[in-house]
Amino acid sequence: MTEPGEGTQLELIQPSARSRPKPRSGGEPLAEVDPVASVLVETGLAHLDRPFEYLVPASMADDVVPGVRVKVRFAGQDLDGFVLSRAAEADHEGRLATLRRLVSPEPVLTPPVLEAARAVAGRYGGIVGDVLRLAVPPRHAAAEKALSAEAPECHAPPDLESVAWSRYAGGPAFLSHLTSGGAPAASLLAAPSVEPDEDWPRLLADAAAAALAAGRGSVLVVPDGRDVARVETALTARLGKGHHVRLTADQGPQARYTAYLKVLRGHVRVVVGTRAAAFAPVRDLGLIAWWDDGDDLHDEPRAPYPQVREVARLRARIEGAALLSAGFSRSVTLAQWCADGDVVPVEADRALLRRAVARVRVAGEGADLARDPAAARAHLPSSAWQVAKEALSRGPVLVQVPRRGYLPSLSCQDCRRPARCRVCSGPLGLRGPGQPPTCRWCGAVETRFECSHCGSPRLRSSVVGARRTAEELGRAFPGVPLATSGAGHVVDEVDSRPRLVISTPGAEPVAEGGYAACLLLDAWALLDRPSLDSAEEALRRWMGAVALTRGAGDGGVVVLAGVPTHATVPAVEALVRWDPAWFSERELSERRELSLPPTARVATLTGARAALRSAVDEMRLGESVRVLGPLPVDADTERLVLSSPLADGPALAAEVAAMRARRSARKESTPVTARLDPRDPAT
Repeated sequence: MTEPGEGTQLELIQPSARSRPKPRSGGEPLAEVDPVASVLVETGLAHLDRPFEYLVPASMADDVVPGVRVKVRFAGQDLDGFVLSRAAEADHEGRLATLRRLVSPEPVLTPPVLEAARAVAGRYGGIVGDVLRLAVPPRHAAAEKALSAEAPECHAPPDLESVAWSRYAGGPAFLSHLTSGGAPAASLLAAPSVEPDEDWPRLLADAAAAALAAGRGSVLVVPDGRDVARVETALTARLGKGHHVRLTADQGPQARYTAYLKVLRGHVRVVVGTRAAAFAPVRDLGLIAWWDDGDDLHDEPRAPYPQVREVARLRARIEGAALLSAGFSRSVTLAQWCADGDVVPVEADRALLRRAVARVRVAGEGADLARDPAAARAHLPSSAWQVAKEALSRGPVLVQVPRRGYLPSLSCQDCRRPARCRVCSGPLGLRGPGQPPTCRWCGAVETRFECSHCGSPRLRSSVVGARRTAEELGRAFPGVPLATSGAGHVVDEVDSRPRLVISTPGAEPVAEGGYAACLLLDAWALLDRPSLDSAEEALRRWMGAVALTRGAGDGGVVVLAGVPTHATVPAVEALVRWDPAWFSERELSERRELSLPPTARVATLTGARAALRSAVDEMRLGESVRVLGPLPVDADTERLVLSSPLADGPALAAEVAAMRARRSARKESTPVTARLDPRDPAT
């Protein structure tokens, strides 16, 4: 017989009926243990960027674990999702739907990667689901079946002494800290070298070997596939075969997913790849490093538009890993990190740089100006021709031109205004000799040009492209072999035989033993770009080309042509002195005075005027936030720039995310694109 009050006490102890998950009528039995799964559904909608609860059927009970992919019913359609956790009871008071299908029992989403994805989404005011699409590659069933689940034993690499790192003050100390399992943070300014054991790929390989010696893994991120191949060669030489994988978007579905699984299952502990590799699920991550911070290939073009350096910094903080940014130049953002003490600068001494860096001459300065008054403005000044002629007796000569094509930019011969298309106002250019001017935007052919400003029918070239340069050099150096490298046809390497190599920035082939000389043409075309980072980008591209040239001790010479003569150009001074640290600190100081990035957080909102006004009016912006604009983008689109102090950056990002969620919930038909910390807020 039940004692009075007993039933009441039992009801207080046991969970209420509404919190017990129940299957739908006629549904299959539920899992006996933790029958509720929290699932992050890939809706792509900002206001639904949160987990939802589903019931776990008994047939899936053993395989539905955190990190696996599942199919769920959501808003009348089947969508993909990741299981985040299992629980005995549901927080939701109503009935729950049951998981539709287990896509794979492979837990592809690890807790550290999920935490990093949430942190990245928060920093950029984005959606966690969007970040996970960048981080986790699509499933390939054949790859899962073909790869063994057993992870081979990883051995620490022998001989941890590094010739490459010994060239830098603080270099051996950085490696020693890594080897002991520490988490140092450094910004390395690499010294040029044509020797494989001293070049920058070996620096990254030696750092990965040091982390591996401490029983920890590494992620190495580089801008493109050519850089991946160079680092892979260095890793194989340093660690041996089978100790690393490449992870790039162009591998193909099966190869990319196989590489991801090798990392996930612990087959390898070292990953080298392009920007998506920053999320690689390396076990016991001990080092995350990236090369050439200023390269725009590190900027993700898909929402929420994260930059590799920020992903790396967030992952390093979450997983207690070392942080290493390396490059020939240093971005202004990294200069700020150095100033704030977030990273320690590691640099070579001046004596080493004087030997390792080619001697840089500026056409049109000093004696050159007396001998050739037009040298500063000429596309190929006589001093550059003389340097190239002498160097061709010793090896290949690199010629860097700002743009590909024939004559990609034209202007009026009389008033020098840019030549514009009558149809869309786009820039006019020539695709080849004897061809009429053509618009680079809409493709319209201009048969009878007339300047809209002065009415002149005459045209002149503003920028000479790679094809036209190759044509001119072919006439200037008859009989000399000539190669071109640029968009559509990139040459990876050339041998040490004399030849002319004409390349656009970033496409320069690596020469065996280094180039005997390097000509940097039309310097003004890089410096005069209407961009906040035009000088920074020009210096980065020039240094990348100079670094492929033999050092001054081996006779290497560089000629910089086409420099504006009306004022001192800090980027040119930094190149001549090979002092990127001075340049980045100078740029940082100027931006701090003007409250420009990276000394301020910036968000850009782009859309139709009415939509922009509505979006901003609803945002709860603090008093410290400045609203700039609107700036015209095209006939129908405008852009607003929101700027806040660094301390208020998280609040600005949160408000951008809230704005996106509100517009998503209302199903607004007119889009407003939001970006946090774009490379150039005005473009």
